[in-house]
Amino acid sequence: MKKSLILLVVAGALAFGACSGGKKSAGTAPLAKVPPAQRNNYYKSEPPMTIDTSKSYEAVIHTNRGDITVQLRADKAPHGVNNFVFLARQGFYNGLTFHRVEPGFVIQGGDPLGTGTGGPGYTLPAEIGLKHEKGAVAWARLPDSVNPDRRSSGSQFYITLAPTHFLDGGYSVFGYVVKGMDVVERIQKGDKIESIDIIVK
Repeated sequence: MKKSLILLVVAGALAFGACSGGKKSAGTAPLAKVPPAQRNNYYKSEPPMTIDTSKSYEAVIHTNRGDITVQLRADKAPHGVNNFVFLARQGFYNGLTFHRVEPGFVIQGGDPLGTGTGGPGYTLPAEIGLKHEKGAVAWARLPDSVNPDRRSSGSQFYITLAPTHFLDGGYSVFGYVVKGMDVVERIQKGDKIESIDIIVK
C-alpha cells in the first residue's frame, strides 16, 4: 500500500530552457495536456541542474482563487528550486489540486493523483535550513520511520498559513510567498493550480 506524503506531527502538535530579464518562461509545457493521473511516476530521476543560482527566481502560481507569487530561494535550496522550475515549465502542475487544507496550518498540493500518495517518480535530497515563517513554501515528505534521510517529495509542496517553527529542521523550505497570501488563505480542498509561470531576474 502506498503511504501518503505527510507533514510529520512533532511533539504532539500537529523544462529545461532559460529565460531572463524578468520575462516569463517560454516553452510548450509538454505535460499540460497529459491527464494528471498519467503524470504519476512519469520520470525516472530528478532533473539535471539547469538553474543559475546567482539569479533570482519567482513563481507565479495561477489558481482558480487568484495568483500566488513565490520568491524561490535557489541560494539555499538549489535542488528544490531547480525541480520546481522544471516541473512548472513542463506543465506538470497544470490542473492539479490542493488535496489537503488544514486551517491555520497549511495547504498542500502538487500530487498528480490528488490523494497524497502520488509524485513524479523520484524524491529530492534534503535541503533543510530555511525557517517556516508564514507563507513558507516547502516540500512534503514521508516520515522519518520510512525516510531517515528526510528526502523530499518530488512534487508535493505545502504553504504555511502561519509561522510553524516546530517544523524547522525537519522539512525543506524552498521559497516564500511575497504576494497573494490572501489567495493562499482562501484556498479550499479541491481548488486547482491552473498553471505556474517562472520569472527569472
